[in-house]
Amino acid sequence: MGAIYRGLAVVAAVAVAAVGVALVLPSGPDEAGPRPVAAPSAVPVSSGPPAVEPASGIVGDETAPTPTPTPTPTPSATTPRPTPTPGTSLAPGYTAMEALYADERLPRLPAKLKRLSLPRAGKSVVKDKRSGLAVPKLSKPWKSSGPAPFSTRQVLPMPRSGPRGMLVSAPVPIKPQKSDRDTALLAARWTLNHHPKGSEIRWLGSQRIKDGWALLYQVKYGKRSSRAAVMVVDGGMTKPGLVFITVPDTQRDRWRDIPRVIAGVRAMR
Repeated sequence: MGAIYRGLAVVAAVAVAAVGVALVLPSGPDEAGPRPVAAPSAVPVSSGPPAVEPASGIVGDETAPTPTPTPTPTPSATTPRPTPTPGTSLAPGYTAMEALYADERLPRLPAKLKRLSLPRAGKSVVKDKRSGLAVPKLSKPWKSSGPAPFSTRQVLPMPRSGPRGMLVSAPVPIKPQKSDRDTALLAARWTLNHHPKGSEIRWLGSQRIKDGWALLYQVKYGKRSSRAAVMVVDGGMTKPGLVFITVPDTQRDRWRDIPRVIAGVRAMR
């Protein structure tokens, strides 16, 4: 009997030990709870290229909405209306005449100017087929020269300093206006491109001529000046023709040729 009781005691001890082991061991896979997420500082840094992150900027957040880009304001809503700058091209939104009146290099044309006294037109002419005009051919010391970028060109000898006199013709290089006078004003402004920098205009004469308009003016640049004239004449082409003559004060003895040009310009039609 003693042996039987000792055997039962051993079996009971083994059963108690088995229960203790079962309590110490972790639960099985079917009973596993959520794993703790490692803190960002605990995530090892990889030496390879970074992984592409979702649009939200949070790693692993695939459900975060993509941010909507902020619309860029249109220039018309943020940019003030520009002001025409003297000597430059037209500012958007301004007409050619508004830009002309904003140019400080040209004063307003007086309502009345002394009418020019013009001589009889000469017979010798240079024909400009592009503008449809006949341009007076001036005698020596004037001479014909390479016309580009114009259609015809005559020049005086080169002085020791400063610009030299020239007479040129071409289709008007600006947008024609309804009025021949306004077209001539824009053409006179354009001629400042062919005078020294900083030039300003003083009006001397303005009058209608056959099929167009003529303006006579002085161009001042520093202590020197030139006398010039523009004639806008309808030569029967798509655009009116322009004749432009300028003579510096260093060659003032040829100023007398300017009225001859005004009087002699005519349409060839």
